[in-house]
Amino acid sequence: MGLKDTGTFEKRCKRYNVPGHGHELTFSCFGRLPLLKNPTFCDYLAEAVRAAQHTHRFDVWAYVFMPEHLHLLIYPTQEVYSISAILKSIKQSVSRRAINWLRQRRPDVLECLKTGQKHQTLRFWQDGGGYDRNIFTHAAATNSVRYIHANPVRRGLVQWPQEWYYSSYRQMHGQGDGPLDINLNHFPKR
Repeated sequence: MGLKDTGTFEKRCKRYNVPGHGHELTFSCFGRLPLLKNPTFCDYLAEAVRAAQHTHRFDVWAYVFMPEHLHLLIYPTQEVYSISAILKSIKQSVSRRAINWLRQRRPDVLECLKTGQKHQTLRFWQDGGGYDRNIFTHAAATNSVRYIHANPVRRGLVQWPQEWYYSSYRQMHGQGDGPLDINLNHFPKR
């Protein structure tokens, strides 16, 4: 956290944009609200990740969309990249679309998204950069994938990882598709 000139604190997440590293990203809905229970918002999220992939050139190794947060394991394929720019592309797109959807169909929910700040009244995502961990070994990547895929089971949402639609588990194990395609070409070797 850094102290601004205004005397307020700003949360900062240190990012290491290192070529050849994967990134385990986690970010949450505002107030940990279960906004991603809405399949439309999950569709917006998948579309935003695909658009960000096209713009910022990264592979998705693994993912899971949980009701109030998500885990995304990605590998930027460019030598020069910015995880902050990737996150901004994904989060802004989803936020705008979801808030517009809520304005039209569920204006009552907007009250829960109010920040209390003068200049920004609504927020879909939790403030701050979320979690970003560099991944560069086979063991770390494999452990991250296991953790990501086990999330819905640990939470008691499903009995088996393959039962959770918003996950890369089925595709990774040849059991079907999900909302995002994975590409393991650059996954760390043993």
